[in-house]
Amino acid sequence: MKKNTTGKKQVARARQKKETILVAADPFAVTLKNVVARHLEERGFAVVDLGATGETPEKPYFESAVDVCRALQRKEAKRAFLFCGTGMGMSMIANRFQGVRAAVVESVFAAKMCRAINDANVLCMGQMIWGEMMANAAADAFLDTKFTETLEPLAPFLEDARKKVAAIKD
Repeated sequence: MKKNTTGKKQVARARQKKETILVAADPFAVTLKNVVARHLEERGFAVVDLGATGETPEKPYFESAVDVCRALQRKEAKRAFLFCGTGMGMSMIANRFQGVRAAVVESVFAAKMCRAINDANVLCMGQMIWGEMMANAAADAFLDTKFTETLEPLAPFLEDARKKVAAIKD
C-alpha cells in the first residue's frame, strides 16, 4: 500500500494496476483500513492511502475525507473507502462534496445495497463496529455490485432518482 504521500506521481503509479481505490482513516481506524487495503491489493486493486497511517503526523477524519473527496472529484479514482470510529463522521464530511455518494454501513448486505440502490462510490466503515473478515466481505460486496444489480425491474426509477438526488442543492 502506498503511504500517505499525496500527489499525481503516486496516483499515476497506482493506475498501472487494475483500478485505483482511495482509502483514508483517522487515527482511530488505521488498523481496519490497513486490513481492508491489504485485501484490496490482494485482489489486484491499486490502493492509494490519503489518511492517517500511524507513521506520519496524524490526520483527523475531517482532513482525510476532504483529501479523498477532492481526489474523487479530480477523477483520480472512481471509488473509495473511508474509516473512522463509527464511519459516520467520514460519511458526513464526504457527502458534502458534489459527485460523492458516501454510505456508512454496518452489514455486508448494506454494503451491497448501497451500490445497487444508491450507486454509492464511497464506503464508510467504523473500526468500533467491524471485524476484519466481515469488513473485507463488505468491501467485496461494495466493489462487486453494480448499480441496479438484482433490482432490474426498478432500474428506471433508481436511475431517475440518482439524477434527481444529484440535482438537489442547499
